[in-house]
Amino acid sequence: MHQLWNEIDRRLLIKLGTAGLAALSLPGAAAAAMAQGFTHGVASGEPGAHSVLLWTRYAAANDTALTAELSENADFAKIAAAGSVSAKGDRDHTAKIVIDGLEPGRWYYYRFVAPDGTKSAIGRTRTLPAGPTSAFTIALFSCSNLPFGWFNAYAHAAARNDIDLVAHVGDYLYEYPVGDYPSLEKAVAGRDIQPTHEMVSLADYRLRYASYRADPDLQRIHALFPMIAQWDDHEFTNDAWKGGAENHNDGEGEWTARAAAAERAYREWMPVADTRWRDYQVGDLATIFLPETRVTARDRQYEVDEIIAGEGDPAARLKRFAEGAYRDPARQMLGAEQENWLFDGFARSTKAGTRWQICAQQVVMGSLFTPPETSDWFGADQPEYVRRRVETGQLAAKAGLPFNLDAWDGYPAARSRLLAAAQRANADLITLTGDTHNAWAFDLAEDGRPAGIEIAGQSVTSPGYENYTKGISDAARVSALRRSSPELKWANTEDRGYVTVQLTRERVTANWHNVETIRTRSPVLKGTNSMTATRGRRAYDAA
Repeated sequence: MHQLWNEIDRRLLIKLGTAGLAALSLPGAAAAAMAQGFTHGVASGEPGAHSVLLWTRYAAANDTALTAELSENADFAKIAAAGSVSAKGDRDHTAKIVIDGLEPGRWYYYRFVAPDGTKSAIGRTRTLPAGPTSAFTIALFSCSNLPFGWFNAYAHAAARNDIDLVAHVGDYLYEYPVGDYPSLEKAVAGRDIQPTHEMVSLADYRLRYASYRADPDLQRIHALFPMIAQWDDHEFTNDAWKGGAENHNDGEGEWTARAAAAERAYREWMPVADTRWRDYQVGDLATIFLPETRVTARDRQYEVDEIIAGEGDPAARLKRFAEGAYRDPARQMLGAEQENWLFDGFARSTKAGTRWQICAQQVVMGSLFTPPETSDWFGADQPEYVRRRVETGQLAAKAGLPFNLDAWDGYPAARSRLLAAAQRANADLITLTGDTHNAWAFDLAEDGRPAGIEIAGQSVTSPGYENYTKGISDAARVSALRRSSPELKWANTEDRGYVTVQLTRERVTANWHNVETIRTRSPVLKGTNSMTATRGRRAYDAA
């Protein structure tokens, strides 16, 4: 097995080291003219018990008819299923096809074949199990900013043989120009992105995906495992909501045009269905729900600076807000249509006897409050926006408000509806989360009763708390956060990596794997922390 994938890697690196990577340094038309054929490997996603979606990119002067082939063996001596699909220029030469008629719970190899007989790299994928299922393992990823470092989390996971499914819950890439998050000083040499300016137009988004997908470790994780994926904000731009984003201004055109370009490029380049939310049935073991929390129905985020603006006592303004507008039941994260789908899904899943109900979504659901100690954590050399956020966070905490109003903490009524629906359905709820760049384990409760657990993963490369609180130990940060945030049961605020979620019929085990470095390419782990939850408790087991 490893020999096969080493050979795939060798061929891939030869291709990317010549036409592929060279083309990414050229402007759009020249890049398209130079990079021909299968340019970005293969990927799979949207697994079902009898089907899977396959993806590739084949660049040519015209639309190209490709044949997708699946086999139970890597030599393709016997084709188990096949189908035809076109790599179309108006879809940036990408191609996606759903292959049906497969056996449940089975690994398949797949490839694409061009009209001239040229073959893509070989991929491997897996259908979901059907019926009684005893165990299943999900790898959870989020927040992979290429210039910040190497994708060693992908590399470590790709070397494993115990992963059944990859879930990427957002910030698969970032929109910023070169020199802005990270700064030129913090960027890792050789981790170059295109375009060099902020991605705004469709051509920009496409080129940024092409730039990221040239990374060999990202290509390999796609080639080895089926992935379910959902965007967060940076696939659009920072702090996106249904009507705009923090990082969008009038000089960048209409928000609707930018959002449409971002969504189109995502659907072209990712192995995903062309629907905004969907679910997956893992035998009788789990139902995985994949909602959309950003651009469908999310209301604009509250900003503490706006709440306290104007004359009068800021603390009094925050207290009035906390007791009033903050709890407005009309504020939406998912919207009524999506809530109905999700809440009905909880009920259907438990009625069918499914053991676990998993919500793989984008932003933290547990509540985090600014500890008083943060006033001493941030040095004088921090940017003004960091110092300002610390100050407002302290004020918000005194008013009983959490500090991250872009997360579910900014939409408390919507969160209460979701958790109450899980309780009504008698669900064993697990939320899988990204976004914050740090690792968290929360117990979730509603109306004083347990509602489930949250497994929030650390980032692949994006920096977290440690980047802004130098000189403060992880132990000190976590201890203070736990004192101020009762739902928080464990955290890691200094490491990058990924999570594996091991499901059995009676227990879920979350393993936070921390890579040793992202500054050089190395899959070595620094360590792993594990926590368990027993079915029926809807809370983490005691440590």
